[in-house]
Amino acid sequence: MQPLGIELAGQWLNSFLWPFLRIGALLLAAPIFGARSFSVQSRILLSIALTWLMLPLLPAIPVVSPLDPPGMLMALQQVGIGVAMGFIMHLVFGATVLMGQTLGMSMGLGFAQAVDPQNGTQVPVVSQFFLIVATLVFLSMNGHIVLISILLDSFQTYPITAVGYAVESTQLIAMWASRMFASALLMALPVMTAVLLVNLSLGVITRSAPQLNIFAVGFPIAIMVGLVMLMLALPVFLEQLVSLFEEAFEFLRILTNPGTGI
Repeated sequence: MQPLGIELAGQWLNSFLWPFLRIGALLLAAPIFGARSFSVQSRILLSIALTWLMLPLLPAIPVVSPLDPPGMLMALQQVGIGVAMGFIMHLVFGATVLMGQTLGMSMGLGFAQAVDPQNGTQVPVVSQFFLIVATLVFLSMNGHIVLISILLDSFQTYPITAVGYAVESTQLIAMWASRMFASALLMALPVMTAVLLVNLSLGVITRSAPQLNIFAVGFPIAIMVGLVMLMLALPVFLEQLVSLFEEAFEFLRILTNPGTGI
């Protein structure tokens, strides 16, 4: 009976390994879950718990040794799918950071830096503000639950097999990434335009009154106008952030469709 028990345990571990790789890769690359403030131990425990809960709902998983070439291909495929899904959601947060950096430089707040909890890097305080807003919007939309739901659906629409990786999906992700960063620049455009008009006005004043200290006068005015415009444009930013997250979820559903293929 002992060899039979060992064989059953091996089959169970084989079935547990492949979804665990996809789920763990998603949590590693996804926003909030992949933040440096989210400990590795907590991430591993969450991956094990999600795999345990999803395992009865998954289709039949082939028995493949992870040390064989087909098994290595399956492992790379599961990790690639999880990282791609997390990276897509991370692009929305990256777009907010880019928008904050652009606004901070135009307002004169580029020198004020704060630590980004997502990546552990220094970003302008304006980027930090928009990153916190994006995190709150993501959680208020139950984005973490929707992301896990899409992950579960991906096992149904794209089961665990040794099929190769589709290059077309990589091209779609690259094109969608350019769309995200273009949206970030469009969201920052109203405030940038207002600050640009202020700088042009200060330039005209400096030409007419050279004795005026432009640095002592221009920086406070640019910062004040930028903050006022941010306050006025914040409702529009929130609507656009919700729209970007909805587009990201829809794009994830398209990529996990077997007709598109990741």
